[in-house]
Amino acid sequence: MTEHAVVISGAGPTGLTLAGELALAGIDVAIVERRPDQALFGTRAGGLSARTLEVFDQRGIVDRFLAAGQIAQVTGFAVTRLDISDIPTRHNYGLALRQKHIERILAGWVGELSVPIYRGRDVTSFAEDETGVTVELSDGGSLRARYLVGCDGGRSLIRKTAGIAFDGWDATTGNILGEVEMAEEPPLGVHRTALGIYAFGREEYEIRDGKVIFASEGPIGVMVPDKNPGATAEPTLDDLKQALIVAFGTDYGIHGLKWISRFTDMSRQAAAYRKGRMFLAGDAAHVHSPVGGQGLNTGVQDAVNLGWKLARVLKGCSPDALLDTYHAERHPVGARVLRTTMAQVALQRADDRTEALRDIMIELLGMDEPRKHIAAEMSGLAIHYDLGEGHPLLGRRMPDLDLTTSDGPTRVFTLLHNARPVLLVLDGSGSFDITPWSDDIMLVHARYDGLWELPALGPVSAPSAVLIRPDGYVAWVGDGTKDGLEDAMKTWFGPPG
Repeated sequence: MTEHAVVISGAGPTGLTLAGELALAGIDVAIVERRPDQALFGTRAGGLSARTLEVFDQRGIVDRFLAAGQIAQVTGFAVTRLDISDIPTRHNYGLALRQKHIERILAGWVGELSVPIYRGRDVTSFAEDETGVTVELSDGGSLRARYLVGCDGGRSLIRKTAGIAFDGWDATTGNILGEVEMAEEPPLGVHRTALGIYAFGREEYEIRDGKVIFASEGPIGVMVPDKNPGATAEPTLDDLKQALIVAFGTDYGIHGLKWISRFTDMSRQAAAYRKGRMFLAGDAAHVHSPVGGQGLNTGVQDAVNLGWKLARVLKGCSPDALLDTYHAERHPVGARVLRTTMAQVALQRADDRTEALRDIMIELLGMDEPRKHIAAEMSGLAIHYDLGEGHPLLGRRMPDLDLTTSDGPTRVFTLLHNARPVLLVLDGSGSFDITPWSDDIMLVHARYDGLWELPALGPVSAPSAVLIRPDGYVAWVGDGTKDGLEDAMKTWFGPPG
């Protein structure tokens, strides 16, 4: 039986990100993945939000994604595109990049970190005891781990085996997706009709002046409404044909089906993100309609929240109670994503009353304050963990400031590349003595002369010091004193030494 500190079920974006976070912290982590390689067929997620780009920037790998994708204003709410170019972040945009490329880049990163991936195998069962978890695999092998994390999708075997409720709302609407050949060129792009939303596109495209320009050759990706969103059987080429004929009077000579799938607006969330030595992240913890593009991004941010906490407990630096903050912080975020996604699905309906509501929403989102508020939420920049009363920065992501230090210029996110906590002192004071934590927390004295501004909130008062967690969120804010700093360090990073 092979032993690891952590076993992750699933090598999608969430599982890969979590593995990278743990490996950076020096934790022995392994992934079990059913696919024989990282190849991914079909259309999945199509981009990264501003906060996810920040997360990857914190680890020094964002340029890999930027080089492969296309920067665009892809943030939106239902049918309304939201300009985020004036939101205070270095990444005030979305990145159009298909999931297969996101996974390829993440797999390359975890490969550099020497994370083993047990490919072509499934987790079939597991058993927890006082010291760890025994994980049984489909090839007859076994793994032993201190903790098991289910990043194994909406049908998560880990969640089901653990007996965690997955309550929510059944599907009310759905779509069929496929990639086909067509004898005639269809009208490329998205089409809202009284029957629902139809779309045609190609794998290769460019974004020019905010518009998607598809390649002139190649298979056609098709999306049509699903007249039976509760269906469990696989959709067929004939389903696509009939839907096209009803809407357009022709099926455009559709043939040569390459793959086909369906998605719905079913919305469910795990009642608990932790049960003993088992955790859930990504789609295993929350599923919803893909409208708004929040699924993959929420899963990546689950992983970044959980990774450093698991690492600290495994190293004996922090008590087990730190792991309970994963559910406390991420479950409300997931619940909010479900609500905003259901609202967007409702706004896509085609009846006259919804049309009237949609017109009013478009009008409201054309105003600066509502636009900034919703855009910050949809791009992941408005996440606020409840860490108590205090400065507006407390519990929010730390801005990526351009700092001046005695060693020269640097950025806040550069300080986070190794996933270590940082105490950033900005008032020129040399009185911060954190010697008992000096092997753990990086102490940085710097100067910043610019404006402190937060997405949706606007300008805030400049702090004298901030304690930044490895996930980039602010755990303590100084206002000229050190009051509360020692308690914050103990809470998040354990007792000194």
